[in-house]
Amino acid sequence: MKSKILLIVFFIIVFTTLFIMRDDFQPYLLFVRKYIFILLLVVLVLLLALRKIRRSETNGGRFVALILMLLFLGILYFVGAKTGMYAFMQKYNIFKNLELTEISKLPLTRNERIQPYNNIVTMAYESIGETEEVSPPQLVRIDGENRWTMAVQPAKEYIWQRVSDNTEEIFSVPSTTAFPRFAGDNRVNVTFSIGESLSFSRNTYNAVVQKFNPWQYFNLEPEEVFYMKNDDGAWVQVVSLIKWKGFLFPYPVFGGVMVIENGEHTAKDYFERLLFGKGTYISASEMKEYPYLLKQNTLSEKVSRLQAESLKFLGGFTDPLPWKMHTSVKIPDLKDDQNQQPFVTDFDFDGVNDKAYNGLYHWFGLEPIGEERTSLSYSVFIPADGNKNMMYYNHSKTKEGLAGVSAMPLKVMESKKEYDWTLNKPVEFRPYIKDIAGKRRLFVISTIAAKREDSKKFDGSSTPDVAIVDVEYRDVIWVDVKKPEQWNNTIFNQLSSVWRSSEGDSEFFKNNIEIMEIKDNEQNVDVTIENDTLKMNMPEIIKDSTQQVIDTVQQKGTIEQSAKDKIKQLEAELDSLKIKKLESEINSIKKKVVDTVK
Repeated sequence: MKSKILLIVFFIIVFTTLFIMRDDFQPYLLFVRKYIFILLLVVLVLLLALRKIRRSETNGGRFVALILMLLFLGILYFVGAKTGMYAFMQKYNIFKNLELTEISKLPLTRNERIQPYNNIVTMAYESIGETEEVSPPQLVRIDGENRWTMAVQPAKEYIWQRVSDNTEEIFSVPSTTAFPRFAGDNRVNVTFSIGESLSFSRNTYNAVVQKFNPWQYFNLEPEEVFYMKNDDGAWVQVVSLIKWKGFLFPYPVFGGVMVIENGEHTAKDYFERLLFGKGTYISASEMKEYPYLLKQNTLSEKVSRLQAESLKFLGGFTDPLPWKMHTSVKIPDLKDDQNQQPFVTDFDFDGVNDKAYNGLYHWFGLEPIGEERTSLSYSVFIPADGNKNMMYYNHSKTKEGLAGVSAMPLKVMESKKEYDWTLNKPVEFRPYIKDIAGKRRLFVISTIAAKREDSKKFDGSSTPDVAIVDVEYRDVIWVDVKKPEQWNNTIFNQLSSVWRSSEGDSEFFKNNIEIMEIKDNEQNVDVTIENDTLKMNMPEIIKDSTQQVIDTVQQKGTIEQSAKDKIKQLEAELDSLKIKKLESEINSIKKKVVDTVK
């Protein structure tokens, strides 16, 4: 009887231990889930081979069965892993299940972020102590503004702090400024007893996995962690979840989120986390009921990258095969860049697609599969909140002849040969789409980041230089990082003459030829008097008024009647000034003559 009791207690302890530690076993279960078809096929072949070996009466028969089994497994490994056929089929499954829309017009960008990802990381580490570290920054929407958010948490090198301390501070800095400030209101005091760097049941990954029910445990995995405000204005952790679908070649999709609220660590929380995990699961279909999760950034980049890569099948199932590849594309990852695509960008889809929202998207600029082909094939827009309405613009079909992202670094370097490009690198070529000179134009914006020779990461974290590249005309425009509101004017001033020579037949340049002539000659305007001896510069007030008209044309694309009237008024004022100047000169001469006679 005593031995039975001990045995029961032993099994209870083992079961409880395994139950509490189930988060440690989930990666192995997920491996089975991801490759379930292949594993079942291997098991079936092994069983058949063993059965054949056992029933064979001769050693030769057993040997043949063993060789055939090993040959089959070798071929399976070669075809599935070495040739990439398994990943090929997985991406095809992703493509077949996309809700894909081709758009005929590019959306506008807005709220452009300036500092690159690694500059934000560097600045954050310049603002914390020895035993602290920051979580990976994420671009999210906070109170209607795009901001970088990251948690200040115990460092992984300090084990005791990871066990005993909480996450007690969050950095929330604007993304649209060149001078992100890691102080004052941008440091938010909030306590999370669960964090990305904390240990055991207080670790975010462990707490989320413990919260899964059996079906979720087998199909979901936590990925990135975002810090944002909920609909009540309280800070929460939002953990992006990946869901694995399908039996033949399972593929990942957005699986919703797990929301973890802030709060102090208590004994009740400890037992709840230990046994049942922590967080509130919100499925992808339920997210529409939570306004703070809409138009937000909650999608895992692992999922969006696979979705973008699956566009290689736009030309059909066989198109990505080596002997075709007419429309096969890739994501251009630049070796000198520390942050690869996608780039989270704020887009305005008004007038582009009725199903699309205005907000944050994952943007990809896809290029042909070959290393030497650097044209821009597709612009891909994947809703960052997990919405299924994925869109793309086909640049190849419209024969636009645009340069791709991988061609941009050398163009930026060539435009500033005086830079030491061994210590500076143009990074993160993000889209910049604006209506300028009567046309919607695509540029890419890049920030120049500095790095030490012995460093693997970029170290610059001051006010950076910013370059904007016209991907159609391949010209580089260096803009004032402190004055984003003037970027469009700077672009127009540099490229207007180039555009006019190439697009002279466009409605904009036909309708605005008068203003363009004023623009070309505004630096050399002189007033010539009848005898060619009296000259004067155009008064500043006229210059300013003329520039206002030019600015209006740049923004609206057409000259209005009021602008024409303004020019006529300025001409009249100019004629009046000429007359007054002449009268003044005549009166002066008369006075001199009278004085001489006297």
